[in-house]
Amino acid sequence: MNEFITLMKFVIPLYLVAFIIYTVRALKGPTIVDIILAVDCMSFDIAAFMAILAVYFKSVFLISGAITLALWAYLLDLYMAKHLTKKEVGT
Repeated sequence: MNEFITLMKFVIPLYLVAFIIYTVRALKGPTIVDIILAVDCMSFDIAAFMAILAVYFKSVFLISGAITLALWAYLLDLYMAKHLTKKEVGT
């Protein structure tokens, strides 16, 4: 348990710096692809952090939320990739 707290002292600042960089890129991104990539990275980072916390707290709800968030981010990727390549969404 003590090792986890020591590890989190290093991991949390890295996640915060990455999240700030992704937010800046999402707000200032010159292209739609930059914005999508930044939102995608934020989603997967939050999902990974939720998974780490789920292991620490032994919570099934956190891991199910992390999986759901990761799947929504993947769905966003598929949706936007299809939209950007064919300018249509659907079948």
